[in-house]
Amino acid sequence: MDATTRAQRIILEKRPSPQRSMAAGGDSRTGWTLALHDAWRALWVSRLVVWAAGLAGVGLLGRDARWPGFDPAGVTAPFGALGDALVGPSARWDTTWYLAIAADGYSEPARSVFFPLYPLLVAVLGAPLELIGPGGNLLAGVAISLGAFFCGLVCVHRLAALDLGPEDARTSVLALALFPTAFAFSAVYTEGLFLALSAGAILAGRTGRWGWAGVLGALAAATRSTGVLLLVPLALLFLYGPRTDRPGAGAATGSRWRPRHRLDRDAVWLLAVPLGLGAYLAYLAAATGDPLAPFEQQAQWFREFAGPFGGAWDGAVAAWDGARQLLSGAREPVYFKPAGGDPFDVAAHNLGNFAFLVFAAVAGVGVLRRLPAAYGAWVFVGVALPLSNPVGPEPLASFPRYIAVLFPLHMWLAAWAREHRARGVTLAASAVLLAVLSGLFTSWRWVG
Repeated sequence: MDATTRAQRIILEKRPSPQRSMAAGGDSRTGWTLALHDAWRALWVSRLVVWAAGLAGVGLLGRDARWPGFDPAGVTAPFGALGDALVGPSARWDTTWYLAIAADGYSEPARSVFFPLYPLLVAVLGAPLELIGPGGNLLAGVAISLGAFFCGLVCVHRLAALDLGPEDARTSVLALALFPTAFAFSAVYTEGLFLALSAGAILAGRTGRWGWAGVLGALAAATRSTGVLLLVPLALLFLYGPRTDRPGAGAATGSRWRPRHRLDRDAVWLLAVPLGLGAYLAYLAAATGDPLAPFEQQAQWFREFAGPFGGAWDGAVAAWDGARQLLSGAREPVYFKPAGGDPFDVAAHNLGNFAFLVFAAVAGVGVLRRLPAAYGAWVFVGVALPLSNPVGPEPLASFPRYIAVLFPLHMWLAAWAREHRARGVTLAASAVLLAVLSGLFTSWRWVG
């Protein structure tokens, strides 16, 4: 083999395949077009499950008789029988709090645990609709959640395509959209908006657009308390990559701990992330005189600091006691801490919540082994906050919903399902659970 032939062979070996080129963004238009297509399909397929199951749940179970006590102002039911049924899968539980904040702000201290960006957007978009008739803010909330959810799916698809390939990207968005608690993405909740902002911020960092990463991170920090922790994965991306703006920079550092990329002025954008939280606390200081209210009011929701990840142990104990309760076949004595509702229901909640914790632990380890370190860091800090501040009567309350937005978990699941030829079974099982929980959620049964 002469020198010319060897050179040609080297060039051919280093040339990316068409599939990998598309996955890595080599054909940007093709990559984005595919992301839009796959995200749109995941959106409508999953929302069809949510709405059909939600309406079926109300038809079969009826609305829980206690629901007026959860929504005394009737903000989730302003349209009459048919209209209220149609918006039902989007308007339950925390919806009442977001709509109350959109209507008259933080007039009650307990509202401060709900961060302001989402209700602010609802108030702005809903104002002209409210002039037409009641329920304008509710419709605005549904529109914001659905639109943001679609944007979030597109961003997750692009990230998965970059790091796993187009096939796993398609499965990733389906796994995310069909996750058992994915009903929250189209509810008047912050999940859809937070997914769009967090995935968008990490995608911006992954592709070297640090101005966008900082701005989106700041907006995420103004949406949920976990948002400020985006600083961790963004800093890891900045220093260690992978970054498409510097694909080969610093590849050989001599130490796995030494940053691959040097600090430069773009790093200043990372400082924007905490500004979202800071702006909210400054607003509370001016409006209510209590800038620490979001942290002080956690006790009103039965959340207490239990030490780093202390809620994991509490959740395991609660699951064990829940199993004892169900196996006993009796509601007395109650084996766990006093909680509202039927002891069998609470026991089932604790068992179900713990199952989601096990999934998060297994998938989290998979993320650390399979995906860039920044993705694993996002999962780690994303579960750290709820697991360190459990709910006394139900330690892992809402945990299944909190992990729905941690998109690296779904990316790992997509890769795992492909490798084990379990894609269809995995998505089908998840869709069935999504249908069941959507029906319970819409009928005003608490599902976390």
